[in-house]
Amino acid sequence: MTHEFFNMKRPHNGLTYEEYKNKWDSYLQSVNPEELSEEDRKMFEYSKLNLQRSERIEKHFTVSEELKNLVGRISNKQIWMVITENWCGDSAQCLPILYRISALNPLINFRIILRDENLDIMDLYLTNGSSRSIPILVVFDENGNELFKWGPRPKPAQDYIMELKSNGIKPPELYEKLHLWYGRDRGKSLDAEIKTLLANKV
Repeated sequence: MTHEFFNMKRPHNGLTYEEYKNKWDSYLQSVNPEELSEEDRKMFEYSKLNLQRSERIEKHFTVSEELKNLVGRISNKQIWMVITENWCGDSAQCLPILYRISALNPLINFRIILRDENLDIMDLYLTNGSSRSIPILVVFDENGNELFKWGPRPKPAQDYIMELKSNGIKPPELYEKLHLWYGRDRGKSLDAEIKTLLANKV
């Protein structure tokens, strides 16, 4: 069954990757952090750091040859909808990779919708049935049939987080260690997971 939000073309009207980045940058340029509340200033600093992370990944990530071949075999139009926000650290690490993969085939329409402005859509893709964790990638064919979904982070990263929590590690050290994991992984785990999901669909 096709979702009503798809029939309303809300994914189609989402932000392109460039529009999302421009919106992100405009926000950072227009805000005076000294005028923000303590909580909003934290979110501002997360967003600022995340943009730097994303730009670094854009420069250095290379899609594996196996995944390039799979993406190249997509022969019908698809929409790759990502639910996210710019303050999300996992998104900063994963979104540029997802976009780079999608850009390999012109039949893929990569669109971003903001979680907090689309909670009705977000609530259809909760993690463990309750958590509005992001980023979430949902891939549709042109008729709105869901082909697969992914998120909110690679499984090895999730396993690592759970291990850290079991050892009593708490934020902010928890997230510092997670970002070090992403740096060591260099996108390989996400590349492999998208490859597995796509292999069943092309």
